[in-house]
Amino acid sequence: MLRLAGRVLQTLYGLCALAVFCLLMALAALLAVLVPRLAWRRSLTRFLARTALALFRLRVAVSGMTNLPDGSCVVVANHSSYLDGVLLQALLPPRFSFVVKHEASTLPLAGLLMRRIGVEFVDRHSHGGRQRGARRVIERAQQGHSLVFFPEGTFDETAGLKRFHSGAFTAAIRGGVPVVPAVIRGARRAMPSHTIIPRPGRIEFEILEPLPVTGPGVTADSLRDEARRRMLARLDEPDLAPQAPG
Repeated sequence: MLRLAGRVLQTLYGLCALAVFCLLMALAALLAVLVPRLAWRRSLTRFLARTALALFRLRVAVSGMTNLPDGSCVVVANHSSYLDGVLLQALLPPRFSFVVKHEASTLPLAGLLMRRIGVEFVDRHSHGGRQRGARRVIERAQQGHSLVFFPEGTFDETAGLKRFHSGAFTAAIRGGVPVVPAVIRGARRAMPSHTIIPRPGRIEFEILEPLPVTGPGVTADSLRDEARRRMLARLDEPDLAPQAPG
């Protein structure tokens, strides 16, 4: 009986938290339409993202923030939950633009909000779409914008780090800005891929040391492999795309 009561209370909490999140999303989308300046829209969205995490009773521990350069950079993080975007929106400075898959642009409210805060959408399902998206992202990096990528491109219920796409690392080299690996721990448990109801708990966000994009032998592939190696060392999850022995 106590176990059943606990499950009922947990479900009610989750539904209430989801309802509040939807209201915050609607408010954020409305403000994103009404507020004229991009910097203001991003700051408001950052505040609402922090509010959502607090309402979800998610305790967030951040480390390595001093590793984040003052100037432009490309942050790459592992992707394990729908909470990842909310978390990074809440924690990173408003100067960052997110790079996400094009399908997200069609989501009700969320798609509108993302467009209004300067999210860059990349279509990975067609060669032309990939090329156009890559050119647009590289131009942003060359203009001095800071970018956020989830280089795995997607997530599912399987714990572990998937193979990385190279777009983030190509953009960093072409833009001449450092790559900053970052690790998210606990988001997969707080909101698994098969649910839309978050669980209270602890999430850790760790920013690792930047990787320079200049120097002998530095390529997009070498940057990708080094960032992935460092992230695996701090992630405590298996490698889902191990390299074949040479």
